Amino acid sequence: MPSLQHSIDILQKLVGHPSVSSTSNTAVSEAAAEVLAELGFEVEQTTYVDPHGVTKMNLVAQRQPAATGSTEAGGLAYFCHTDVVPADDWTGPGGDPFQGVVQNDRIYGRGSCDMKGSLVAMLSAAARASRQEQRAPLWIVCTADEEVGFLGAKDLVKNSAAYRNIVESQPLAIIGEPTRLSVVHAHKGIVGMRITSQGRAAHSSTTDGINANEAMVPLMQTLLDIRKQTEQSDAYHDHRFDPPVLSWNFGISDGCKAVNITPAKSVAWVSLRPMPGIDGRDLMQVIAERAETLGLQYEVCEGGAPLWIDPDAACIRDLCTLAGGHPKTVCYGTDGGEFNELKHRVVCGPGDIAQAHTSDEWLEVEQLSKGIDLYEKALHFWCNGR
Repeated sequence: MPSLQHSIDILQKLVGHPSVSSTSNTAVSEAAAEVLAELGFEVEQTTYVDPHGVTKMNLVAQRQPAATGSTEAGGLAYFCHTDVVPADDWTGPGGDPFQGVVQNDRIYGRGSCDMKGSLVAMLSAAARASRQEQRAPLWIVCTADEEVGFLGAKDLVKNSAAYRNIVESQPLAIIGEPTRLSVVHAHKGIVGMRITSQGRAAHSSTTDGINANEAMVPLMQTLLDIRKQTEQSDAYHDHRFDPPVLSWNFGISDGCKAVNITPAKSVAWVSLRPMPGIDGRDLMQVIAERAETLGLQYEVCEGGAPLWIDPDAACIRDLCTLAGGHPKTVCYGTDGGEFNELKHRVVCGPGDIAQAHTSDEWLEVEQLSKGIDLYEKALHFWCNGR
């Protein structure tokens, strides 16, 4: 059985592979694949090229059961992402966000909480659970680009043969995002829009230019009116979430660096967080029509779908029993919303979402330890029939 210190060492190793979404995650994926192979998993590695020409890697690792009376159905599938957000403003100890420093019972480093610590917790749990006792399959899935549009999960769903096996088996799918090991049965999604106004640059002292911002002014008023409408209308509320609204957010940028230049281009961005049954697409259509009237370019930037599993579902109740607590909802999104072919999904992992994306990101050693324990219980329950 691996020690807690061994788990911390693996986490420091994975944090040591910078895998910011703008760069390739192949190095950290290959490091994870090595550990998985040592634990008896067969690993499928698939790659794709992101919109910026960077190669990304997804992993689907499967460990088949060896116990008498085994089945190919059910089991447990764990999902995580290996990309992290930038750490340019790092203030944590050591001065290097990719060093992985243990201090004051915390493991500091970019990705320690979101979510390489969760991956290490599952790897450590798998090391504790004997394949000889397994009666149902176990999968560990690592995706790319969760932080930038869930591109890895989307590619996995389309192109991974091993993922098709997961769909066929319908295991419990644990998305290991940081929830402090609370059981999350639902979350919001996210979708964005980009509206572009084209003008003409000139010296601002002349009348030769066309200020691209001018056409944006009535559009911004429309966006403000829609945001107020969604906050005031019960038709756009779901009180199972806090806040219960679509959480409209928008802004504008013309990239202008001097006051004596007429802005030639202005771009507005808009995002909202759909909820089950309230996706806001009708309001997006209003924006699209308004943009067309104003002569603006409009495009939808698809993000991720919301997730909803009945809180009274057996898989939710069973995991709540193991974790100790009640099911809850959250307002952020995960790539779990992309795996809608899987009927039994839940979000549950060590660490606190409040520590994700911070300038001194950290994971409590205690949370890592408790995460290993909970994942081990889940493995025994769903894979060993206990």
